[in-house]
Amino acid sequence: MSSPHLKAILFDIGGVVVQSPLLAIREYEIEHRIPNNYINCLITGRGSEGAWQEFERGQISLFPFYEKFSQELSDVDNGNKWYIEYCERKNIACPELPQKLVIDGRELFGRMMRTSQTLDKYVYEAILRIRAVERWRVIALTNNYSKIDASFLGLDIRYSKRYPGVTLDSELRFLGWERGPVPPHIRKLFDDFLDSSEVGMRKPERRFYLLACERNHIRPQEAVFLDDLGLNLKTARELGMETIHVPMGGAASALRILGDKLGIDLTQDLEPEANMPSKL
Repeated sequence: MSSPHLKAILFDIGGVVVQSPLLAIREYEIEHRIPNNYINCLITGRGSEGAWQEFERGQISLFPFYEKFSQELSDVDNGNKWYIEYCERKNIACPELPQKLVIDGRELFGRMMRTSQTLDKYVYEAILRIRAVERWRVIALTNNYSKIDASFLGLDIRYSKRYPGVTLDSELRFLGWERGPVPPHIRKLFDDFLDSSEVGMRKPERRFYLLACERNHIRPQEAVFLDDLGLNLKTARELGMETIHVPMGGAASALRILGDKLGIDLTQDLEPEANMPSKL
């Protein structure tokens, strides 16, 4: 159904415009025989005060983040408790839980970031079609880590001994960030690009969504938001935005829904391989 009142489309980046880093987490879990979604429970269980959340808000430098992230990912006491609660919420049988974990946060984060350097061509082409109409603001609303400056590494003597020879350039290569966490040609797709690490707030914090509206002179009711995570979509709906869930590997179906709302075809005539990933 068409939504003629819409003035803006808000896109998440990871899991929508580019491949989800959750794929790397799942691969890691399979390799190390960790229950499905266990690591995500470890990341989200700490609420807004975890290492992941602090890093996305630009509150902690990279190597201190690695250290804290490693500690939190290896915390099976809390991990098992949160995973049991997750299984109960999902009404699924709880598998055998780990008694000990030693997860290297740097290794896992590096895999996640390299995975998310893969562009979804369906979404890329859809954004180009939307922009060609010149009717809507196209906005990125992303939990990201783009605040890269002289203090980014946080590489004091402790980490220098543990990681000899590491430089800013070498670490950016390790993460697949030679052109930045989000390369310039991706940023240029958007009329506005709200990065959590640059503004000190993140999804699903209400103020982050409201900042996007304020900066682009729209009301939440005039926006539609695409994200791969239900928690982020929930806040958007509560504020009055229309929402579209983008499931892993399901960009085409999400874009058909968006196209119906906008009254334009976002998938017609795309090549069959257009939904296949490509490097940024």
